[in-house]
Amino acid sequence: MSTNQRIALVVAALVVAVLAFVIAQPGGDDEEGERATTTPAQTETSTDTGTGSETQAEEEPPPPPPEPEVTRIRLQGGVVAGGPKDIEVEQGDTVRIVVTADAPDDIHLHGYDIERQAAPGQPARFRFKANAEGAFEIESHVAEDAGREPLIARLVVNPS
Repeated sequence: MSTNQRIALVVAALVVAVLAFVIAQPGGDDEEGERATTTPAQTETSTDTGTGSETQAEEEPPPPPPEPEVTRIRLQGGVVAGGPKDIEVEQGDTVRIVVTADAPDDIHLHGYDIERQAAPGQPARFRFKANAEGAFEIESHVAEDAGREPLIARLVVNPS
């Protein structure tokens, strides 16, 4: 074997050894260096203040607020099934009221001046924030026009 062949063989063996070493490393120098510099900061942040970005990223977002309770009122023959309802909420609450009727009707919430139409298969739906405190009547305009008791519910908004 000539000297040139021996040198080429040694160089090839060195190249193979370097490649094997680089391939066998878990991530390379950049990733290892990054891991070494960020790990102490993460540990220090989470143990010192508990408010670092790494800690915040691990926290779960707060659950959404619960849906407001729905008050359901049913009108049969122009009369409230079970009698007029009392609805009591705190100021600032979201109020949800659904009025079903077996005949077309106009439902009016006094004080908030909200009016909705109800018909068979098409309930009157109220959803609003209770900003005004006090007692407010919900009435049927059809019952009122017919000379019947118009009150279907009373909304009481207490101060928060």
